[in-house]
Amino acid sequence: MEARKTKLDGVLLITSNIFEDFRGAYIETYVERELVACGVNVHFVCDAVSVSSYKVLRGLHGDKKTWKLASCGLGRLYFVVLNCTEGLPQYGMWESFILTDTNRLQVLVPPGYANGHLILSEKGMFCYKQSEYYDREGQFTVRFDDPRFKIWWPIKDPILSQRDDEVPYVGR
Repeated sequence: MEARKTKLDGVLLITSNIFEDFRGAYIETYVERELVACGVNVHFVCDAVSVSSYKVLRGLHGDKKTWKLASCGLGRLYFVVLNCTEGLPQYGMWESFILTDTNRLQVLVPPGYANGHLILSEKGMFCYKQSEYYDREGQFTVRFDDPRFKIWWPIKDPILSQRDDEVPYVGR
């Protein structure tokens, strides 16, 4: 495994070893000792999977205590990470990544960041590990098109949940 810094403090792009032959591929997506060797010393307590169809946008969601290790198990998705820690120099900065079932990239998302993903293929599977158990009351949600952050999305009319669609714009 290899971990590379991104433009956002604490966010890492992780590349796994992929072993391929005529039968297909074998990928180790989580090897604790290799991640620790890359500087990632996070204990994960929960795995979660979200399966969605083309144009479904989930997020932007986050909290102040959970680390996430995100990847794409099936298809292709556009993944956005947004720094939501007010008072930090990088507050409001965001970065996007294309995660696919063939590039097998993973993104480590620190606490205080929101993340969201948009399915770009007919069907997509978003997979992630969490360092904390799910706590709905501890979460925050940022509207995907909040004008403060100017996040670029590759489509204009995503399919949203009621929760994500009802998040107010700033000043509303």
